[in-house]
Amino acid sequence: MNRPGHPEHTRHGRDRRARLLPARPGRRRVEGPRPTTAVVGGGIAGLAAATALAERGVAVTLYERQPYLGGRAGGWPTSLPDGTPVTMSRGFHAFFRQYYNLRGLLRRTDPGLRQLTGLPDYPLLHADGSRESFRRVPRTPPCNALGFAVLSPSFTLRDLRRMNPVAALPLLDVRVPEIYDRLDHTSAHDFLDAVRFPERARHLAFEVFSRSFFADPRRLSAAEMALMFHIYFLGSSEGLLFDVPRAPFPALWQPLAGHLRRHGADVRTSTAVEHITPRPDGGYQVTTDRDERHHDSVVLALDTTGLRTLVARSDGLGDAPWRARIARLRTAPPFLVTRLWLDRPVAADRPGFLGTGGFPTLDNISVLERWEDEAAHWAARTGGSVLELHAYAVGAQTSRDVEEKRLVRQMHRVYPETRGATIVGARHEWRDDCPLFPVGGYLDRPTVRTPDPALVVAGDLVRTGLPVALMERAATTGFLAADALLERWGLRGVALWTVPHRGRSALLRGLAGWGPGTRAAR
Repeated sequence: MNRPGHPEHTRHGRDRRARLLPARPGRRRVEGPRPTTAVVGGGIAGLAAATALAERGVAVTLYERQPYLGGRAGGWPTSLPDGTPVTMSRGFHAFFRQYYNLRGLLRRTDPGLRQLTGLPDYPLLHADGSRESFRRVPRTPPCNALGFAVLSPSFTLRDLRRMNPVAALPLLDVRVPEIYDRLDHTSAHDFLDAVRFPERARHLAFEVFSRSFFADPRRLSAAEMALMFHIYFLGSSEGLLFDVPRAPFPALWQPLAGHLRRHGADVRTSTAVEHITPRPDGGYQVTTDRDERHHDSVVLALDTTGLRTLVARSDGLGDAPWRARIARLRTAPPFLVTRLWLDRPVAADRPGFLGTGGFPTLDNISVLERWEDEAAHWAARTGGSVLELHAYAVGAQTSRDVEEKRLVRQMHRVYPETRGATIVGARHEWRDDCPLFPVGGYLDRPTVRTPDPALVVAGDLVRTGLPVALMERAATTGFLAADALLERWGLRGVALWTVPHRGRSALLRGLAGWGPGTRAAR
């Protein structure tokens, strides 16, 4: 029974307008023989799906080809030249307070979210020296937008007069999927041009959102950027400040692996799924680099390349139109994460995280010892600093060695005291496996459900009809995939939370109705 007072229905954020999607009714646990599910992929989406299924008594086998869990938010052991063991990852991730379902997943093993700590500000620096901060910006819309405009040095009265407010009206009432009807055929770059935002504010206030998708704004759908603006700014009162893990990423996911095992799941890391074959008598034969096993159902919780590759190898999955859509999926341009261990500290007033704009390729810089315990212990022992630099949407033809050196030079511009530092350890991670959300590509993206009701898909590349993105989309689709299978077996579903699913007030929704494309979309 889904009672309003049930723990799953407890609102943990500050936004009183956060939207609850109650759990679908059904039996709390499996009674009798346990159905079996293969969850392929041990990232956030796979962990969410496996958790929801195992908690209902489903016999889950989680397959992950890497030796660690967490996917793109995972971490693995390595060592510095002097032999010091350290943990490397694919870089900084912000755990925003709007990530209700991801945080709900973490609460399975950390009810108070003690593994996360909040950063005091979200500062932004432009190459011309201008700075922005979200610390003093009100959190409740539309006061946050007005407060940002008043407090920001990037806005002048002349700039405000030049803007085209009509072009920006769709941002006031973002609804899914309607926002894709309105803006999916426009690039984020062209949308920003139409709004005529001041150049500095454009880099610091808007491209922060579009580049979070590791994509050039010229290739990114404006609808996806508008959704981000709704989630983090005009649609939610949780604010733009965020939490980060106190320890390297394995500290988040290893306890979840234990939670899964306590619920009877088989967690198989270092196991690559090579082929999936539907069986004539029902279910699927899952072939790995180790063995073959039969499962009643399958969750494909893979990144874009992994999903496209496995479906191409498994020619019995889905139907022809579905397989064609999967084959058309593309990844965002390459990105680089550089982590440097320096022999001296950066200045004491350097923030734990700094977003940047106007630098050739540097998108942000983190001082890890400000918040991560492993880095803090190393810095305290050696007197040094651990810095992490991110470069998103790097040109595919760029020389890796040249870009790595360029990124370090940009660090010297941002933090001049690092020019005299010796790099005692360096790790460069190049990846190109994030999903691309191109102009006009929304309808090609897979949904959770497929032509086969026993085969479902999860991940941040999946379209849901809900206002979620990035890690929260991964967690949400994982729970939705589990819910689709639980429904087949008469088991209770999963309660979910999202930010409000439309503009927060009748006034804002009324203004948005005058925006471009409104009549065509509604």
